[in-house]
Amino acid sequence: MKIIFQINGGIGKCVAATAVCKAIKTQHPQAELIVISGYPDVFERNPNVSMALHGGNLNYFFPQHIEGKDAALFLHDPYHETDFIYQRGHLIEVWCRMFDIKYNGELPEVFLTGKEKTTANTFLNTPKPILLIQTSGGLTDQADKYSWPRDLPNATAQKVVNAFAQEYTVIHIRRQDQLALQNTFTATANFRVIAALILRSEKRLFIDSFAQHTAAALGKPSVVCWVANLPSQFGYDMHTNLIANPPTLPPEFRHSVFSKYNISDKVTEFPYNSEDEIFDADRIIEALRGNTTQPKEENKKKVKELV
Repeated sequence: MKIIFQINGGIGKCVAATAVCKAIKTQHPQAELIVISGYPDVFERNPNVSMALHGGNLNYFFPQHIEGKDAALFLHDPYHETDFIYQRGHLIEVWCRMFDIKYNGELPEVFLTGKEKTTANTFLNTPKPILLIQTSGGLTDQADKYSWPRDLPNATAQKVVNAFAQEYTVIHIRRQDQLALQNTFTATANFRVIAALILRSEKRLFIDSFAQHTAAALGKPSVVCWVANLPSQFGYDMHTNLIANPPTLPPEFRHSVFSKYNISDKVTEFPYNSEDEIFDADRIIEALRGNTTQPKEENKKKVKELV
């Protein structure tokens, strides 16, 4: 039997989907799992995936994999599921449930070769330990370089960088069209090189984007800052998950459809007086130093105020 699993979304969603792949193969060990996505390199070397194809290059797919074949099609998007919209479980759990696949707490997986792991050692010749950060995500060439529901405010991020710049080589994962930070080196490499950098880094500060999923896949605990999205849906317990401060202004929900806030950023929804109110930079610094973590009960309180 063939199982054709299609993923619509970015790199982070593809990394999360590797956990679904593992759950699928656990339940259907003899199946040939074919994954269609925009980022097939995420699935390279993955023993659960027989074939990873790019969604933009599917010539002759129907006669080769569907017509006259015993195939199960896993094509639906979990973001459109009732359980996901009502926050009834983690994305991976909802995804498995949607396909009638038993979920046993599977986590994402990324498989790197020994040669790939050594690429991080040649990326930057530095005697200092590495602090790896990702402060923004989203689509290429966005009109607004900063999206408040997802990104770490640049001024806050700069305070954190300044606190570590003397002790650490700070590497900033970002595209050229995203906001830069002083006292950092920019990493614009491909996904698998970034994954190798995550393995080499000593400390990591991320937002809810592909790096935090990849860190979980590689078993690298990180500090992750959350604004509109919630770690209960997208995050992992191994990370120190810091929830944004409660809103200080009533938001405008005119454009809210299937979620409270638009992750792509509607400035009219902005529920703060300024970006400085979203996170406490000192708290992030303390979490990175390992001096403190945000108590779960405090996290729960902040989540209630946000949602």
